Amino acid sequence: MEWFNLSDSVNQLALIGAILILALTIFIAGSYIRKMKNSKAEGELTSEDWDGIKEFKNDIPVGWGLVYLVLIIWALWYWFVGYPLNSYSQIGEYNQEVKAYNAKFEEQWKDADTEILVKMGQNLFLVQCSQCHGITTEGINGVAANLLDWGREEGIILTMKIGSKGLDYPLGEMPPINQLSPEVANDEESQKAIAAYIMAEISDVKKTKYPDLVQRGKDLYIATCSACHGEDGKGMGGLAPDLSKYGTITFVAEVLEKGKKGHIGNMPSFKNQMLTDIQKEALGYFIYSDKN
Repeated sequence: MEWFNLSDSVNQLALIGAILILALTIFIAGSYIRKMKNSKAEGELTSEDWDGIKEFKNDIPVGWGLVYLVLIIWALWYWFVGYPLNSYSQIGEYNQEVKAYNAKFEEQWKDADTEILVKMGQNLFLVQCSQCHGITTEGINGVAANLLDWGREEGIILTMKIGSKGLDYPLGEMPPINQLSPEVANDEESQKAIAAYIMAEISDVKKTKYPDLVQRGKDLYIATCSACHGEDGKGMGGLAPDLSKYGTITFVAEVLEKGKKGHIGNMPSFKNQMLTDIQKEALGYFIYSDKN
């Protein structure tokens, strides 16, 4: 296999450019070396004086100026005429192949049932997520988020305690609850009540472990959380997270696309062909399944 194909116009241009640069470098460097050997220091000096030392008012060498001009013209021609940005490239070819494969994958699994999606999500989790969250999804003792709690009441309570950061909403990061309401911060029952109200009334999950605390949680939510999330919990048109999606498959997909700058490290974004829509959905089914 040839490692450098001269019949490829891109390789030809690169080779010609390299030869020209080498030749110009030798010529210009040689001329200045000769000047260093034979010429005397002469010319107009600047007015500044540093202990008797002055510097010359030297214009840019003509050779250098010409080289810069030629390189600029050549670069413009190369990008827009000789090898336009939208022409063939191996990276572009790879991206097209990935796009075509993902479309085929989406078509193949578009009618997958819940059991298949859970298994698919488990396999994806072990490959993509377990390095940080652990194979049991429990976060490896705080190395990453504990997904057994995430999207559930326990996750809301933890978020209230430590705050939330890294999803880049316009209203910014959520501070710990002790900065918003010391009374709620010092009362675990109040924290459970807010979590119960969010899960039972705001989230599309419409289910909570603490049904007796829902009404109390509504009053606390309006007093503490509605300023950013809105009374309906939908984030006031995207200014803050939409809590109606909390604990749902949509919520998982959003975090996967946005990535997360957490308190313990950064989770990258999984958009731009890294995961298909069905794969994101499958991860959500696995995270919220009884097997997890």
